[in-house]
Amino acid sequence: MSVVIIGGHDRMVCQYKKICKQFHCKAKVFTQMSAGLSKQIGSPDLIVLFTNTVSHKMVKCAVEEAGRCNADVIRCHTSSKNALEEILGNVCCL
Repeated sequence: MSVVIIGGHDRMVCQYKKICKQFHCKAKVFTQMSAGLSKQIGSPDLIVLFTNTVSHKMVKCAVEEAGRCNADVIRCHTSSKNALEEILGNVCCL
């Protein structure tokens, strides 16, 4: 399963990727808006939006890409390690 995480904290990128690896998921993490974000997202199975730490422009871009590639979108207000673990625990089957 492939996961794209939009938002979160820069210092947590490695931990987000490690958590995804524990759930046997490939992960891309975007904490900042970059040029061409829509092309970098690709076609994941799941997009996780940490809404507290993300701009409206990034949310709009991610939701449009999710619609294009038929990906599920999960919005979470907190961008903590526990929040991501809970999301992946509910979505992924080990």
